[in-house]
Amino acid sequence: MIINHNMGAMNATRNMGINASTASKSMEKLSSGLRINKAGDDAAGLAISEKMRGQIRGLDQASANAQDGISMIGTGEGALNETTSILQRMRELAVQGSNDTNTTEDRTQIQKEMNQLTSETSRIGKTTQFNTQNLLDGSAGVVTASAAVGAVTGVTAVQGVEVLTNAALSAGSVTVGGKVLTIAGGTNDALSASLKAAIEGDATLNAKYSVGAYTAGDNKLTLTQRAGQESATPITATGTVATETTAGKVGVTAKSATTTAASSAFTFQIGANQSQTFTASFSDMRSSALGLAGTAGAAATGVTGDVTGATYVATGTANDLSDTTTTGEHALDLSTSASSSAAIKVLDEATATVSGERAKLGAFSNRLDHTIANLGTSSENLTSAESRIRDVDMAKEMSTFSKNNILNQAAQAMLVQANQQPQQVLALLR
Repeated sequence: MIINHNMGAMNATRNMGINASTASKSMEKLSSGLRINKAGDDAAGLAISEKMRGQIRGLDQASANAQDGISMIGTGEGALNETTSILQRMRELAVQGSNDTNTTEDRTQIQKEMNQLTSETSRIGKTTQFNTQNLLDGSAGVVTASAAVGAVTGVTAVQGVEVLTNAALSAGSVTVGGKVLTIAGGTNDALSASLKAAIEGDATLNAKYSVGAYTAGDNKLTLTQRAGQESATPITATGTVATETTAGKVGVTAKSATTTAASSAFTFQIGANQSQTFTASFSDMRSSALGLAGTAGAAATGVTGDVTGATYVATGTANDLSDTTTTGEHALDLSTSASSSAAIKVLDEATATVSGERAKLGAFSNRLDHTIANLGTSSENLTSAESRIRDVDMAKEMSTFSKNNILNQAAQAMLVQANQQPQQVLALLR
C-alpha cells in the first residue's frame, strides 16, 4: 500500500476530465444545432461545407438576378400592353373615320383624339423605365442579364470582344485559330497556365495573338489580336466542355484593318461555369418608330397634349405635332374616308409589331421561370447536402450527452472512493 501516489484518484480524475470535455462538446452542439462549430470539430467537413455554402448563396443570388430580369421584362411588357390598347383604339377611330356619314366637324373631333393617342404612344415609348434604364425608346438596344454561379459572375458582350459562355475548358484538345493545342489537366490555374504556354509556344499563334496576364483564381484567359493582325473574321476557338454541351458565343465583333474599333479579343472560361444568360431585346416603340407618321391635316392646329403638358402650336405647317424629337411627330390623317382607310393598314402593322415584341418578352419571361425553378432545385439539393455535413443529429447527440453525463458522475464517485483508500494505511500504524 502506498500513499505518495494515489493512482486510483489520478485515473478517476483523468477519466472525469475526458467525460466532462466530451459532455461540454455535446452541450455546444445541442445548444447550436450544429455538428461543426469550429474547425477542430471536423476540419475536412468544414472546408466542404463552406464551399457548398458559397455555391448555395451564389445560386440564391442567381435566382434573385433572374427575378430582376422577369421584373424588367414585366415592366416593358406592361407598357407594350397599354400601347396595344391605344393602337386598338386608334384603329377604331380610323374605322370610324372611314365612314362617309361623318361631317367635317365630326372628323375634326376624331382627329383630336387620334393626335392625343399618337402623343401618348410616343410618351410611353420614351419614358418607360426600369431601374432608371429606358426600355422602349431604342436606347437600350439589347439588354443582357446573367444569373451565374462560380468564378465568373456574369457574361458581358462589349464591342471588340468575343466571349464564350457555358464553355468550360477541361484537360484535352483545344482548337484556337485553326491550331489544335493540347492542355494538361489539374487545377483551373494549371489549365490556364498550360493553355497560355501552348499558345505562346506556337509561332503562328504567337504572331497573331497576345495572351493576357493570368491572375490565379480568376479562371479567365484572354487572347487579343496583335497590331497589324486584325481582320474582319472574329477569333474562333473550341474546346472540351466540362458542364455544358454547347459553346455559345455572344458579342462577336472583330476589328477590320479599316476600322478604329478595339482589337478583337477572345476570353476563355476555365473550369466549371454555371452561367444562365438571357438576352432581352427592347425595340423603339415610339409612335414615329411604329410608322404612325403622316399628314394630320389642318384640323390638328392648336391641339393640346404634349408629353410635357404644353400646348401644340403649329410651327411652319398647320399639322405639325412635334414634341422633343428632331424629326417631329405627325398623327395619322383621318380627314377623309380614303386617308382613314389607309390608316387602318398602318395601325394593323403597328399592332403586329408590338404584339411580336410582347411575344418575345413573354418567351424570355417563361425561360427565366424555368431558370429560377432549376436554380431553386440546385440550391435545395446543395442545402440538403450541406445540412448533412454541418447540422447535428439532436437525438443521437442527446444520447451521447446523457452517456457522458452519467460517466462523469460515476467518475466523481470513484474519485471519492479512490481518495478514501490511502486512509486504510492508518490501520497499520495503530
